[in-house]
Amino acid sequence: MNMTQPIDPSPDPLVTMLDFTFKGGDVFVLVGVILVLGASALFSGAEVAFFSLSSTEREQLRKGNSRKARIAEKLLEKPKDLLATILIAKNFLNVAFVVLASYLLTKLFVAMQLNFIAVQGINIVALTLFLIFGGELYPKTLAFKNKAVFVRSMSLYVYVFYITPPFSWLKVPIGKSSNLLERRAKKRGIKISPDTLETVLTLSQNASDSNEDYTMLHGVLKFGNTDVKQIMCPRMDVVGVEINSSLEEVIKTFIEAGYSRMPVFRENFDEVVGIVVLKDLIPYLSHGNDFDWNQFIREPFYVPENKKIDELFKDFKSKKVHIAIVLDEYGGSSGIVTMEDVLEEIVGDIADEFDEDEAGFTQINSSTYVFEGSTSLSDFYKAIGIDGLDFEELKDDAESIGGFIVEQAGEIPEVNETFNVGNIQLTVEEADKKRVSIVRVVVG
Repeated sequence: MNMTQPIDPSPDPLVTMLDFTFKGGDVFVLVGVILVLGASALFSGAEVAFFSLSSTEREQLRKGNSRKARIAEKLLEKPKDLLATILIAKNFLNVAFVVLASYLLTKLFVAMQLNFIAVQGINIVALTLFLIFGGELYPKTLAFKNKAVFVRSMSLYVYVFYITPPFSWLKVPIGKSSNLLERRAKKRGIKISPDTLETVLTLSQNASDSNEDYTMLHGVLKFGNTDVKQIMCPRMDVVGVEINSSLEEVIKTFIEAGYSRMPVFRENFDEVVGIVVLKDLIPYLSHGNDFDWNQFIREPFYVPENKKIDELFKDFKSKKVHIAIVLDEYGGSSGIVTMEDVLEEIVGDIADEFDEDEAGFTQINSSTYVFEGSTSLSDFYKAIGIDGLDFEELKDDAESIGGFIVEQAGEIPEVNETFNVGNIQLTVEEADKKRVSIVRVVVG
C-alpha cells in the first residue's frame, strides 16, 4: 500500500505575501504610492498655509528677496486661481494614490485568497484612513503652525501646476463657476447669522495656540449687542472736579487720578456741566489760582444707558470726542464711558504707563477667587471662564458682581452671607451701608 500523503498545492498566505512584496515592478508601484501620498499631503498643507497667512506674514513675504517668496506673492495676487490650482493638483494626486494603492492591495489580498468583496471593503476603509490622516489632518496641522515656511517651500511646486497644461486649463472654468456662484449668492442675499458665526468661532478656538484672535473676533461679534451700561464706569467710581475748584486743585486731581480728561460738575455728579482736558490747562500752570480755567470747559456729550456701543463708537468718531456722560432713565448721571472703554470690548484691556497693574480680582487657588464688588459681570465671567448664562437669567439691571448680589438679596447683605448660582458660590467678604465691596467666589 502506498502510504504517501498527497501534498497540498495551495501556497501559505504568509509566503505568498512576502513573495508578492518583492516581485518585479510592484516595488516601483509601492514607491509611487508613497510619493503620490506625500505630494498630496504637501498640497493639502499648502492649501492651509497660503490662505491663512496673516497681514504681517504677507508683508514679510512681500519684502522677501528670494525667488520662492516672489513666486508666492505672485500666486496670492489671484487667490481664486491659486485655490483652483491647489485643489486640482491635490485631487489629481489623490486619484493617482487610490488607483495605485488599490491595485497593490487588491493584488495582495487576492493572492492571500480573500473574498473579492471583502478586499474592496478593506481597500475603501484603508485608503480613506490614509488620505484623511496622512493626506489631510497631519499636513494641514503642521502647515498651520509653520505657514510662512510652508508657503515658501511649496510656492515653486504650486506654480508648476499653475502654468502647466492641462491643469492650467482647468483652473479657468473652475474660477468662472466660482464667480457665478458668488453672483447668485449676492442676488439671493445669503447672509450668515451672528449665531452661526459664534458657532464657527467656538469650533475654531482651538485651531491656534493663542486666544488673542478668538478674543478679538468674539468682541467684534458682540459689539452691536452690548449696551453702554455694560461697559461704563459707574458714578461711584468716577473722578471729577467741582466747577468752583481752583486751578491748583484741578491740576492736583488730574495728577492723582492719572487721567487726561475729567467731567466738571456743579455741587454733585447729577449736574455735569462739561469736560475739562488737561492739555488745555498745561500752558497756564504758572498763572496761579486766580486764573479762570472754566473758560476751557468743553460741552458735555450725553448718551443713554441703553445705547449700543457700535453706535456710540460712530458718534465718538463723528463728534471727535473721547468721553461721554451716561444718563439713566430719569435723566440723572449714572457714569461715564470713554473711547478706550469701547475699544477694550474688541481688543481686550488697554493699559498705559499710568495704569496700575490691578486685575480687580485675586486667584487664591484653582477654584477660589476674591473679586472687588465693582468688577463688571462681563469681566467676572471672563476671569473664571464661564459663559454667564445662569447669572444673566437671574439678574435684572445689575452690571457688577456686587450689584448682582445686592439685587438677589433685595438689600445690602451681611458679611459672610452666601449665595449660590449653579455650581458657583458667592460669599460677601466686605460690605458697608452702600454696597458690597469684596466677594469671595468658589467654583464647584
